[in-house]
Amino acid sequence: MTPQEVDQYLAFLHANVPDLRQRIALIARKNIGQPYKLNLLGEFPFELHDNLPMYSLTHSDCLVFAEHTYAMALSSSWEEFFWTLQRIRYKDGLIGVVTRNHYTEVDWNTNNAWLLKDVSAGFSADKVASYDIVVDRAKFLREKHHKETTIPVQTSHEAYVKADKVSAILDQLRDGDFVNVVSDKDGYQSITHVGLVVVDANGKRNFLNSGEPQVKEESFDTFISRTNERTRTSKQSKPRRLLGFKFLRLRDDIVIPGAVTLPRPKQAQ
Repeated sequence: MTPQEVDQYLAFLHANVPDLRQRIALIARKNIGQPYKLNLLGEFPFELHDNLPMYSLTHSDCLVFAEHTYAMALSSSWEEFFWTLQRIRYKDGLIGVVTRNHYTEVDWNTNNAWLLKDVSAGFSADKVASYDIVVDRAKFLREKHHKETTIPVQTSHEAYVKADKVSAILDQLRDGDFVNVVSDKDGYQSITHVGLVVVDANGKRNFLNSGEPQVKEESFDTFISRTNERTRTSKQSKPRRLLGFKFLRLRDDIVIPGAVTLPRPKQAQ
C-alpha cells in the first residue's frame, strides 16, 4: 500500500469498525505474508546517523510490525498514523536515536504504559517465573550509535509466563494484546521477539508475528515447537533458549499523551 492508500483505508476502517481490538486484528492480518527484514527503521532524515527511514509499508521486523499495527489502528488518517507511530517508537514522542525505545522491558513497555498494561505477574504463581535485567543505555548508545550520554544503569525485575504453562492462560487473552517472547542466552534473560494476540473464528488464541521469512499467524504451540527445534538443531555451543512469554493487556481507556516539542537545534559555529 502507498501512503495515500493507507490514508483512505484508515479513514474507512475507523468509520466502519468502531472496536479498536477488531481494527488491530484486521490490520495485522492484512499484513500476513509481508517480508521480514531486520534493522529496518531509523531516524532519517530527522537525524543523519544512518539512512534508515522512519516507517515502512513493504517490510517489517517483529517490533516494526507491532508498532505500525497499533499506530494504524489508533488512527483515521496517514498524518495521524505517522504522528502516533512516533509517539509509540520514542519516549514522550521525542524523535531521536537517544530517545528511541530500544529496550523492550524498560523502554518500550514502560513508555507505552498509556497503551498497554503488563499483566504477566497476575497469573497464578505456578505459571509465572521472573528474571532481572540490567540495562546500560549509555554503553549501548556509545558503542552502537556513537552517542555520548549520562543515562544511569538501570535494573528491572520482570515476570513472565513459563512456556510450558502458557496454554493454561491463553483463554484470558484478547485480540490486540501484546506478546513479548522471553529467552535465555548464556545466562542472560531478555525479550528477544514480540507480536500480537489474535483470536480466530473458533475462539483460539493465536500468535501473529513478523519473523523469518514473513509475517505469519500461528498457534502458540506451533511457535514454541518451532523455536525449541531451532535451539535443538543449533550449531552454537550455547544457543538461545525459549523461557516463556510476557503478556501486556491492551487498555480499554486509551488516551494518547501529547508529544514533547523539540527545542531549536544549536547553530553551527
